[in-house]
Amino acid sequence: MITARAFSTRHYAVFGLARTGLSVVEALRASGATVTAWDDDEKKRAALPDDVRVADINTADLSAFDGIVVSPGVPLNTHPLAARAAAAGVPVLGDIELFAHARTELPPHKVVGITGTNGKSTTTALIHHILAHAGVPAAMGGNIGLPILSQDALPDGGVYVLELSSFQIDLTQSLASDVAILTNITPDHLDRYDGMAGYAASKERLFDMLDEGATAIFLSDDDYTAAIAKGRGGVPVSFETVLAEGVSLVNGAAYIDGEPLGYQADWPSLAGPHNAQNAVAAIAATRALGLDAAAIKAGLETYPGLAHRMERVAEIGGVLYVNDSKATNPTSTAPALAAYPAIHWIVGGKRKTDELDACLPYLDHVRAAYVIGDAEVVYAHLLGAYVPVIRAGTVERATQLAAGAAKPGEVVLLSPACASYDQFRDFEQRGDVFKAAVQELGV
Repeated sequence: MITARAFSTRHYAVFGLARTGLSVVEALRASGATVTAWDDDEKKRAALPDDVRVADINTADLSAFDGIVVSPGVPLNTHPLAARAAAAGVPVLGDIELFAHARTELPPHKVVGITGTNGKSTTTALIHHILAHAGVPAAMGGNIGLPILSQDALPDGGVYVLELSSFQIDLTQSLASDVAILTNITPDHLDRYDGMAGYAASKERLFDMLDEGATAIFLSDDDYTAAIAKGRGGVPVSFETVLAEGVSLVNGAAYIDGEPLGYQADWPSLAGPHNAQNAVAAIAATRALGLDAAAIKAGLETYPGLAHRMERVAEIGGVLYVNDSKATNPTSTAPALAAYPAIHWIVGGKRKTDELDACLPYLDHVRAAYVIGDAEVVYAHLLGAYVPVIRAGTVERATQLAAGAAKPGEVVLLSPACASYDQFRDFEQRGDVFKAAVQELGV
């Protein structure tokens, strides 16, 4: 657990007691802080330790607190807590900001911060894997894995690799990353921001917090990323020829300063053009952290992949089953469609948009689309002009139907381009249901 003596004289309110909120409570308690906590779920309140005060922070006098720690899921643009805290002059912060406050008491270390609409989880996991495989003490947290405050502090020379959503960045004011990465910016979460400009500004704040001499990597030539890169003296990379900090990947071959590093074909869990970008980000980041080419090459070749992101589940009867449940918007799904030439595509859920424009260039790879969830009717209409469409309703039925139609050499791909909340708790549960359905096929 990460603690800090600086917290010991302070009184914090913790609003929300899911996994991250509980990690904050425990870290603050262990640091000697006074903690008042609240969750609308009575069972979560009842499970708190006896030394944690319980009060409804929705109505409490906020001036009594030195800070209010909230979950990234709290919509600060609409929740009355934000305005009440501002009126009381009390900062609203997240667990990443607490980590930033604790850094001066940790052994000497570095931080890699990764944000963007798509690709940040794979980039984060890949950087962490390359470092760990090379023997560098490394921890992975933020929007992936265990909450960062619940993890043990790293020894001298360690690297904290943090995936940061825009919501987390909104709650962070002082995280000075040593390496900061922006993967891309495409429409997402617009219910929380004043249009795309507000969403992009949230992502850019990661770079506002950098100290002089930090490494900034921009991985896309979309309009918003390109503008941020240009404004900071960086060069955004193109989707076709990825180039960052002396690192390039052209026609499947990777180079560092013109010297060959290896081939994307030798990295089995990094197929597709989107993973070319993710790989370049990881190469550039680990190179900036001091790893040599041999260590980076070995990490790329041994990376096992990220659960629910282009995850190879099984090959049955010559048909490959791939779980890409983490693809929750069309822009995230498009690279998965680009990665395979013959696909039976399971798509749908709680849609974020009424279009699939990002996916349209790759529909010649789709043998049939099996639409599910709340998006079933809309997506059946959108896709019907391009590919055969089967209205399957559920992941299980779609998997069975796709398995019955797929031929050896083809791929059954769950890449929903939608959120999961219509039928599932989260995208992990959706991916697990798909994997269970695939396992049933092999029985």
